[in-house]
Amino acid sequence: MRRTKATRIYKKTGNLRAVQLLLGHSKMDSAVRYLCVDLEET
Repeated sequence: MRRTKATRIYKKTGNLRAVQLLLGHSKMDSAVRYLCVDLEET
């Protein structure tokens, strides 16, 4: 459920930094891997 909420927030806002903070990840790469997001597609 945590990943689903984070994915929904990212898709609505497009703000990866906000999702990173929400998840408590210290590195942006961690948030990107967690969400399975390809930054080149966005």
